[in-house]
Amino acid sequence: MESAVWLRDAVCCRGGFPALAGVDLDVTEGEVLLLRGPNGAGKTTLLRLLAGLASLDGGRGTVLGCDLGGERRELRPQVGLLGHDLMLYEDLTVTENLRFFAALAGASETEARAALERLEVSARLREVSLRRLSAGQRKRIAAAVLAVRRPRLWLLDEPHAGLDESGRAAVSGLVRDAAARGATVLLASHEAPAASEVATRTVHLAGGIVVSAAEAAVSPSAEARDA
Repeated sequence: MESAVWLRDAVCCRGGFPALAGVDLDVTEGEVLLLRGPNGAGKTTLLRLLAGLASLDGGRGTVLGCDLGGERRELRPQVGLLGHDLMLYEDLTVTENLRFFAALAGASETEARAALERLEVSARLREVSLRRLSAGQRKRIAAAVLAVRRPRLWLLDEPHAGLDESGRAAVSGLVRDAAARGATVLLASHEAPAASEVATRTVHLAGGIVVSAAEAAVSPSAEARDA
């Protein structure tokens, strides 16, 4: 399989400080990679770099065949980032948000409704503006937007945080489905049980570098393909 992510000695600075201090990383297409590490290890910065939202200040890297040094604009439409900033429209209703992002992705309203159902967003909430929803409800909407967009690379920063048990299960289901379709997923998470259940490999970061990597005992995506 081809590499979805390839980094060599990647450096990314924030406020003049190297949040990534020389990262080497290879991620093949279809992998579900779990990023672990303490606060400040560089996990969020790494996801933003791979999304084309942070600049590569040193080293080399490609994502989905795009050079991080000069092709970040071409990369962004192929990547979906679920981060701390959910990038939704606060003044629009849930349904209006899904319609807008579905239209941008060339998806139908039927697909948008299916995504909301998958995330268990009740009909009662669908005509409510985003600003009136709880943090957990907003995260479900953001995950539904990601599902309807179907990016080639999913970048998830603490995707299970703030969700109840059913919400965590729904997000994990989306990750499995994305990997089964051939998408690549990187998720940074402290929710060890929920994240480890869907990951095929774990990479540990500390001090802005990769310090260890390990394969999962069982590959959930492989199980899904064999079922």
